[in-house]
Amino acid sequence: MGIINHMMKVIDTDVSNLKQGLQPQNLSFWYEKIIKETIEMAPPWLQDKIKVHQDPVLTMKFNLDISKRAVRYFMIAVDNNLDAMPCSTKLYFLKVQEILSVEMDKSLV
Repeated sequence: MGIINHMMKVIDTDVSNLKQGLQPQNLSFWYEKIIKETIEMAPPWLQDKIKVHQDPVLTMKFNLDISKRAVRYFMIAVDNNLDAMPCSTKLYFLKVQEILSVEMDKSLV
């Protein structure tokens, strides 16, 4: 019985950690950190064109308001932070990068 209880506690902890990575306050923390680093990397004339807004009603929804010329700095900032993120947060931001890449490809056509 002891090993089953131990395994269940490990699984419970893993699931809790995955859920925590997608909590609105956790995503907000990482967006703020990434936006701050993006602004620091971007040239001064682009810095005011880099923003993120969290929906007050749908707290899991974030609107990224960023100039196309600043997207590469955002991508670099995300890459620089991926290793420090919880697994589910990392997957979330990889998806954000994928969506941005698709949108950038559309604008080239």
